[in-house]
Amino acid sequence: MVAMDAIRSFARQFNQSCTCFSIDKAALAQALQAESVLADWWPHWQDTHAHLFSNCGLFVSDSELQAMRQAVQVLSEVMSLPAWQGYALSQDPQLVRMAQGPRGVFMGYDFHLTEAGPRLIEINTNAGGAMLSLALARAQHACCDAARTWMRTATDLGAMESQWLEMFAQEWARQRPDEPWLPAAGALRLLVIVDEDPKHQYLYPEFLLFQDLFRRAGIVAEIVAPHELSWTEDQLQHQGRRVDMVYLRLTDFELSRPEHAHLRQAWASQACVFTPGPQAHALQANKRHLVALSDPDFLQRLGLSAQMREVLALVVPTTLLLTADNAEHLWAQRKQYFFKPLAGYGSKAAYRGDKLTHKTWTHICQSSYVAQALIAPSQRIVMIGDERKALKADVRAYAYAGQVQLFTARLYEGQTTNFRSEGGGFAPVFVTPT
Repeated sequence: MVAMDAIRSFARQFNQSCTCFSIDKAALAQALQAESVLADWWPHWQDTHAHLFSNCGLFVSDSELQAMRQAVQVLSEVMSLPAWQGYALSQDPQLVRMAQGPRGVFMGYDFHLTEAGPRLIEINTNAGGAMLSLALARAQHACCDAARTWMRTATDLGAMESQWLEMFAQEWARQRPDEPWLPAAGALRLLVIVDEDPKHQYLYPEFLLFQDLFRRAGIVAEIVAPHELSWTEDQLQHQGRRVDMVYLRLTDFELSRPEHAHLRQAWASQACVFTPGPQAHALQANKRHLVALSDPDFLQRLGLSAQMREVLALVVPTTLLLTADNAEHLWAQRKQYFFKPLAGYGSKAAYRGDKLTHKTWTHICQSSYVAQALIAPSQRIVMIGDERKALKADVRAYAYAGQVQLFTARLYEGQTTNFRSEGGGFAPVFVTPT
């Protein structure tokens, strides 16, 4: 058995020294079905999405991947406990009633890799990029004979689409146990992929790939904006037809905006199956939970086992709710923290403490924020022309019901992931052996 330190140093060595391009553009085009599903987008993707895919992969040790898998499983188990649900859903009776419904597809767990192991930075519902990352992972080639040994992917990619379709079927069964997801006769199910102005979303190509996946499985799938749906005759409808399932990609996680009242009504009345729904975000992704998950006394009061508490202590950075009582202390110690809005998403309005101005701090103190212990991301060296460039890296685990389905990495420069960094973007995860 190779020592953990040796494994980490082995992965770091490759991330610092192997700058060869591993992406096969022809294979990527094939994986993305660029001649059919993305035929209109592919010829122009370099103009609009030049930094969507990195040319390089990220090397991660198998032990680090196992640690992330274990963390995801434990987090899922914790958030399934009645005591956790009582804590997380206590403010909304509707959420309590829906707690045992659909779990939520494509949960995303974001990690930074450190000398001491992975650290959880964020938990996301409706995490984007899974379908694109799958295509990217399939479109890799060994840059040399020596690299061939190290280009093992972290999960089996062969039947991933089938696994994802089964995930949606399970979501359906959790709310409609007596109705088949794929009817033997009669009309096909109608699933809608919902986001604001979807055609102008950066990840719109992924919506098209999901639409094609559902249609090939015998499900009618439409990509729609909220205003294209209506609440009519106690049904959520699209162009006069009842909607059976909503794959929700909105960042209004609670469906609380007035323009989404018809979606909230459809979800609350269980007129159709929502995945992920407001309860999934309330249970798992509210940033306030990072405070609870890093509080050993709270976790002990929940009745967690010593092993579960140990796992969380290793992976969840200390996180504090910003209050009037601790604001002065957090300002003085700001360089040690990263500040995130409770209602934020996609790193919007998030700040590294060492970048804060007095003006921004005043605004933060008037809002709802958490302060998370600053965890520096790992680095990946890439080549830009003839020059070596250091990019930051994080790892995202896409999971369902506590089981990781796919790992991907994101390479970037600046404060947060942005898909605007030369040499950056989604990157496949390659596993160094134990």
